[in-house]
Amino acid sequence: MLDQTVLDETQARIDLAAALRMTARAGMHEAVANHYSVALSADGKRFLINPKWMHFARVRASDLILVDMNDPESQKRRPDLDTTARVIHGQVHTLCPSARVIMHLHPIMTTALASLDPPEMPAIDQNSARYHNRLAVDLHYGGMANADEEGARLAGLLDGKSRLLMGNHGIMITAATVGEAWDDIYTFDRSAQIVVAAMSTGRPLKHLSPEVAEQTAQDWEGIANFSIRHFEEEKLILDKECPDYRD
Repeated sequence: MLDQTVLDETQARIDLAAALRMTARAGMHEAVANHYSVALSADGKRFLINPKWMHFARVRASDLILVDMNDPESQKRRPDLDTTARVIHGQVHTLCPSARVIMHLHPIMTTALASLDPPEMPAIDQNSARYHNRLAVDLHYGGMANADEEGARLAGLLDGKSRLLMGNHGIMITAATVGEAWDDIYTFDRSAQIVVAAMSTGRPLKHLSPEVAEQTAQDWEGIANFSIRHFEEEKLILDKECPDYRD
């Protein structure tokens, strides 16, 4: 009988590779930058992450790197482990163990909202209301993250929230499962597209009332199975069109 730990890692690899492929197919990736990770240990110190400078559209399950924050020497022997990925994901997984999955991206419309003064996601429709009062914001971008202190700072900004709009930078989504994280980051960028399109008309935005926005956000929180089903449906498409992601 196969060890359950191996089974869990195998499925985590498949799901993470699938999410990376989906992101590329949705046009949300940025060249060979950005990273997705999934924790394998309860304390978040062991996690899988995509390798440095490999295009999301090519990543296979076997390409994912296993990082162990308890063994810093092993990290030094991995030229395919990006420093910013280790700094951000390593600290957030360790300091926020409930963040089982972390997705960090710079999608165009999301980054446009992150570059507003102040960065925000106004609740103007059903999608954007998902983030009402549930979005942390970073106002102090200081360049590329190259030190553990920066990863710890970002982890602290979450403060019980699962999403961080990174001012002048992009977005970080955390979740309990890969499926929930993927649907969340997909919906966030869809929301950003709607908001930017509405702004581009030059007319005032019609905001939802705080009461309606809050109820809508709560409704979203009650249908995690919707997010997981979206992810599984996307995987079925991958299975048909590019099944090598499972390799």
